[in-house]
Amino acid sequence: MAKNFIQNGNIITMTAAGDVASGDVVFAGALGAAATGEKLDVALEGVFRVAKVAADALAVGGAVYWDAGASLATSDDDSGANPLLGHAFEAAGNPSATVALRLAN
Repeated sequence: MAKNFIQNGNIITMTAAGDVASGDVVFAGALGAAATGEKLDVALEGVFRVAKVAADALAVGGAVYWDAGASLATSDDDSGANPLLGHAFEAAGNPSATVALRLAN
């Protein structure tokens, strides 16, 4: 089980488009590691703790977006360029390195 898994959610199996480490965001939560072309279990729902932009402050229920270039969660949607990842499950202040979030579905 992924080290950052917090609560149960729906899980699907998909083929990894690239190498994935357990806990990586693949626009869902990767529950294990996989090399390119291998099968990968991915959570579509649940609460996960992920790395975030340290300076961002997120309130409970606040929208959390994914900055793929930085590989970090953020409060900034970057004018729609950063897709919605979920909503903060716990408050995450400035500075803090992670946020617990419920994946968007």
